[in-house]
Amino acid sequence: MYDLIVIGAGPGGMDTAVAATKKYEKILLIEKDQIGGTCLNRGCIPTKSIAQSARILHDIRRASIFGIECDKSFPSLERIIERKNQIVNELRNNTSTLLKQIEFIKGEAKISAHGTVVVNGEEYNTRRILIATGSQPAMLNIPGREFALTSDQLLENKHLPEDMIIIGGGVIGLEFASIFNTLGVQVTVVEYCKEILPTFDRDIAKRLRMALTKKGIKFITDARVTEIIDKTTVEFEKKDKRETVEAEMIIMAVGRKPVFPDGLESIGVEFSYKGIQTDDNQETNVKGVYAIGDVTGKCMLAHFATAQGKRMLGENINLEVVPSVVFCEPECSMVGLTEEQCHERGIQYTIKKGFFRANGKALCMDETEGMVKMIIGLNDMKILGVHIYGPHAADLIAEPAIAISQGLTVSEIAETIHAHPTLNEIISQIANG
Repeated sequence: MYDLIVIGAGPGGMDTAVAATKKYEKILLIEKDQIGGTCLNRGCIPTKSIAQSARILHDIRRASIFGIECDKSFPSLERIIERKNQIVNELRNNTSTLLKQIEFIKGEAKISAHGTVVVNGEEYNTRRILIATGSQPAMLNIPGREFALTSDQLLENKHLPEDMIIIGGGVIGLEFASIFNTLGVQVTVVEYCKEILPTFDRDIAKRLRMALTKKGIKFITDARVTEIIDKTTVEFEKKDKRETVEAEMIIMAVGRKPVFPDGLESIGVEFSYKGIQTDDNQETNVKGVYAIGDVTGKCMLAHFATAQGKRMLGENINLEVVPSVVFCEPECSMVGLTEEQCHERGIQYTIKKGFFRANGKALCMDETEGMVKMIIGLNDMKILGVHIYGPHAADLIAEPAIAISQGLTVSEIAETIHAHPTLNEIISQIANG
């Protein structure tokens, strides 16, 4: 009898299984594919590896700004993919030390009864089941969708096309758009909503779109894709008119959908196409059965899955404050409420902004494009949301995340000394302004 069986060895499942050794004695972790889940094998890590290659190419091309002359440079997508695979393999191998603390089985799990999981024809009994089976790329239900590559397929592609169309202007779509634009591909992004990054603050999204447009990326927004024709043509409706755009390669990046293990219905777990329903402690309607990560459909981010696992184990962690990052060029990040959400909730607020063009470190880096937007509650002057686009936005969002999670006021940020010259001085300068 196991104390806990975890189905799925992505960041959420693996981290929770290892952390659970402090609370439970006998733990079983099951994974049907590769250790690390989507994040390590087909998501976060692979895309950041490729993005870094694009970043290096970008820096080489502008080296003369810093007084350095370089020979002509060109990307080798084959070598970029090889490096990506090396990094993934190294991190995957590193997980072996973690798994020594628990029992691990490779195979597809099925929940056959309450407290019983079947893997490779063998039954395993447990007091608790944690479902962490993740997600997979979603596809629009349109004719010709089979001609589009998913993000999974694109990460293994070693051919650099002359041009490409990316259907979807969310996080995944923009990261790929930025990467391939830097690698010399003519990129067109077709987005259903009126603005890219629909879950982000519109002010930031608009500024980021303008910055990416200057780099040569074409955006078609407020457009509903209706068909993919002959592998190279995307048909869409915009303002009641049908139009088309053509490219050598088409990418489908319209989000992800949960992957459910077999047997949920048999034990009565409530779920829909959006995800498995859980309470605040990640328990489903069936006692002793829990779910975390993408399969819950709440927030499809690796760090959120790990945080949900901590909550499931009884840790006091704030699941309401979740930073989100887009690793494009320039980077974009956010945490807390957007201005639109404040409007919807009737919250009185004020806004403070700071621009990288006035930051000494940004000037030294020659990366002055971007801004930080801070939303502050008028009643108590607590920080409600912070939105960043600009250099190292992914790293800069950590301080605002702590501030919002701990309910800090803008004056408490202002009273904290920030090192000079650094990019995060902009947070201090906004607070003091």
